[in-house]
Amino acid sequence: MACPHLDSISLSPPTPAQSVYREDCTQCFDSIDNPQGLDVCLQCFNGGCPRAHSKLHKATTNHPLALNIRRTRKRVVKDEPPAKMTKLAIAAETDADRYDITTVVKCHECLIELDKAHPKLSPLIDGILKANTFSRQEEVKAWEQELTSCEHILLLQQHESQKIQSGDLGHCSMCDLKENLWLCLECGNLGCGRAQFGGVGGNSHGLAHATASHHAVAVKLGSISPEGTADVYCYQCDEERVDDDLAAHLAHWGILLADRVKTEKSLTEMQIEQNLRWEFSMTTEDGKELKPLFGPGLTGLKNLGNSCYLASILQCLFDIPAFQARYNIPEAELPAVADPAQDLETQLRKVADGLLSGRYSKPDSDVIASESSPEIPHQKGLAPSMLKHLIGRGHAEFSTMRQQDASELYQHLVKLITRSPHSASLKDPTSAFRFVLEQRLQCLSCKKVRYSSTEQDSIFLDVPIEKLPAVEGEGDQYKPVTFKQCLDNFTAQEVVELTCASCGSKDGFTKRSLFKTFPESLVVTVRKMTVENWVPRKVDVPVIVGDEPFELDPYFSTGLQPSEEALPEEETAAAPAFVPNEAALNEMLTMGFPQNRCEKALHATGNSSAMSAMEWLFEHMEDPDIDAPLALASAAPGGNVAADPEKIEMLGSMGFGAPQARKALKETGGDMERAVEWLFSHPDDQGDFEDAAAPAEKKEVVPAGSANLPANFRLQSIVCHKGTSIHTGHYVAFIRKQLDDASKWVLFNDEKVVEAGDVEEMKKTAYVYFFNRVN
Repeated sequence: MACPHLDSISLSPPTPAQSVYREDCTQCFDSIDNPQGLDVCLQCFNGGCPRAHSKLHKATTNHPLALNIRRTRKRVVKDEPPAKMTKLAIAAETDADRYDITTVVKCHECLIELDKAHPKLSPLIDGILKANTFSRQEEVKAWEQELTSCEHILLLQQHESQKIQSGDLGHCSMCDLKENLWLCLECGNLGCGRAQFGGVGGNSHGLAHATASHHAVAVKLGSISPEGTADVYCYQCDEERVDDDLAAHLAHWGILLADRVKTEKSLTEMQIEQNLRWEFSMTTEDGKELKPLFGPGLTGLKNLGNSCYLASILQCLFDIPAFQARYNIPEAELPAVADPAQDLETQLRKVADGLLSGRYSKPDSDVIASESSPEIPHQKGLAPSMLKHLIGRGHAEFSTMRQQDASELYQHLVKLITRSPHSASLKDPTSAFRFVLEQRLQCLSCKKVRYSSTEQDSIFLDVPIEKLPAVEGEGDQYKPVTFKQCLDNFTAQEVVELTCASCGSKDGFTKRSLFKTFPESLVVTVRKMTVENWVPRKVDVPVIVGDEPFELDPYFSTGLQPSEEALPEEETAAAPAFVPNEAALNEMLTMGFPQNRCEKALHATGNSSAMSAMEWLFEHMEDPDIDAPLALASAAPGGNVAADPEKIEMLGSMGFGAPQARKALKETGGDMERAVEWLFSHPDDQGDFEDAAAPAEKKEVVPAGSANLPANFRLQSIVCHKGTSIHTGHYVAFIRKQLDDASKWVLFNDEKVVEAGDVEEMKKTAYVYFFNRVN
C-alpha cells in the first residue's frame, strides 16, 4: 500500500539553524534509548515518544510522517588492553562506536512503514541523523567560554627574534618543573604556572617573571594544538584571552603550530573538571559506597556542564507540595503549542513527570559511583536541556554555560513562573513562598512610628563568622552558629540615620523587621562571605538547624499598637530622606569604591552593612547607571507624569491591570523594565485609578501568606555548595524523604541519588534552605 502523504508533502533536510529533537521527547523524557525509540517529525523535527506524544503531535500539527530512531548499546569484547594514552585531548568517539542505531520511517495516518531508500526520504534521514541535536548544541557551549583579546595582545612588541632550542623548552627557567609551562610571548622566557586542580604542580615562576618584567602575555605550551588553539593568559588583565596572531607570535620564537601536540588540559577543561569533582562524600564512615536509591521522587538530573546549580534547585522545588500539585498532573492535557520545546508550561510539566513518576529512576550499568566500586550502578539521569534553554533565554548569565548562583536562579525562576499564565484550578505555585515582612521605624526624638510592609518570597540571613584557632595540618575552621542566632540578628532592632519628617530631628530612627504573615514554604539563603585582601570569599561556617519543628511566633509583628502614634502621611514630601550609614560608607570608601556606587549599594541593601553593600556592588558592576548619582523616586501621589498607553497595553499583556501598570510607569519614570520590577515588588498595590475612564470597583486585597499562629516550620531540603565562590565549585541537594516508613535525608548529586551519610558536611556547606510549615 502506497502512502499518499509522502508524495503530497514537501520534505527537506534540516538546516544548521534548525533544532532537531532526536534524543528525547519534547514533552517527556522518553528517549531513543527506550525500547520503542523516538519518533522525529519529518516536517518540523519535533521529537515525540511513541507511547503518547508522537500521536499528540500528529493530531496537533497534522504532520503524519515520522522517523523512528532506536538506540541500543553495543557490547564490545576487548581481546587486548587499550592503547596507551599519549595526550589528554578528548577522544573523538562517535555514537557509531558506542551504539547500534535502528531507524524506521512510518506514517501515522496510513499506519504503515515506508521505504527508507525512497529518493525523498534517503537524504532527509541522513540529514536528521547527522544534524547537531538540541542538547549537543548546549553541550558544545558547556566546554567553551566567550574569550576576547585585549590591548596587551594587540599592542604586543616582541623582543629580537630567535629560535628557542627544543631542549630549553623542557623545563621552567627558574626550577625543574617540566609541566604547566608558560612561554612569555614578549621575551621568550619559560616559567611554570600556578598550582592547578588535580595535582598539577606549579611554583608561579611565570607570574613572578611577568610581575618583575611587566611582560603581560604568555601561552601554555602543553595546550597548543596544531589547529591553533591554546591557553593564552594576560597577567596584566588577570584574564584568559584569545590571540588571533598566535601562529605568528609563536613562529617568532621558532615554534611551529604544525609540530605541536596538545599534551595538557586547557584551563577551561580544568575548571569544568574542578566544578564537577568538588567532593561531597559518597561513602559511609567505614568507607562503603552510599546506597543508591530508585523510585518516584528519587530521579537524578544529568550535569549538562556547570549545571549543578540548576539540578539542585529543581530537585528542591519539585519536592514542594505546591509545585507537585501544579505541574505533576499526568491526567491533564498538555498545552496545544506549535513548539513544545519552547513552551515553559510544557517543560515544567515534563520535568515534574520526569522527577516524580519514577519511570526513569532505574539503575544504569554505565553509571558508577566511583572507579573503585564499579559494581554499584547509579541512574543515567535526565537532561533538562530544553528547560535550561528556556530559563536562560535573554538572560545575561543564565544563557551561558558558566556556573551560576543557585539562589539567584531560584529568584529568576520564581519571576518566570509568576509571570506565566495560571488557571483558577491550577494556581501559581510560587504563592506558597510569598509572605509579608513588616518594617517598624520609630523616631528616636518624637517616638512616632511608621509601619511599612513588603511582599517577599525569601529572606537572606548573614552568618556571624568567627575563625577558630588554627590546628596544624587542618584548614581554616569556623565556630558553628545556630539558625536561631541568624534569625535573631535578622530581626534585631538597629539604629539608622534618617531625618524625621514630623519633628525634623536628625537623631535617627530605630528599625526592626518582623513577619506580618508566614508562607507555606519559607526559603532562606545564608550568606557566609568574608573579605580577604579586598576579595570576597565564601567560607564554610556550620549553621546548626535541628530536624525537629521550630516556632517562628517570636518573630511575628503585631502591627500598630493603641499606645503608638503613627507618623503622618505626607502628600508632597517623600519618605524620610536617605542618609547612608556613615560607618559602612567610610569603610567602603577606604576600599576605593566611588561614593555614588557606595550610596546606591547601601540604599539597595537597607543601609545595613558594608558587607551586604559590597555583595550588591559585585553583582551590579555592569549596570549602565552604576556611577550615576542615587535618584530617589518621589513618593508623592498623583504625579504629573502621564503613562504611555502603549506601555500600559504591553504590561496588560503580561497580566497586569491598567491601574497597576499606570502607577508602575509613573513611579519609574516610564521605564518598562523598572516598571515590571516595581509591579512584582508591590503586588498588593491596587494602582492608579485617576485616569481611568470609568472608576472600577476596588477589590479586597488578600495579603500573601497567613497570619495564623502558631507558625511552626520544619527543615525539608537544602541546597549545599562547596567552593570559595558561589559562581564556582559544586552544588548538591539534600532532601528529606520517607524511606521504609522513616524520614531520612537523601543526597541528590546530579544523576546520583543516594541515602545521605554525612549530615555534618551538609550543615557546614548549606546555602539555600527550604522549610515547610507544619501543624
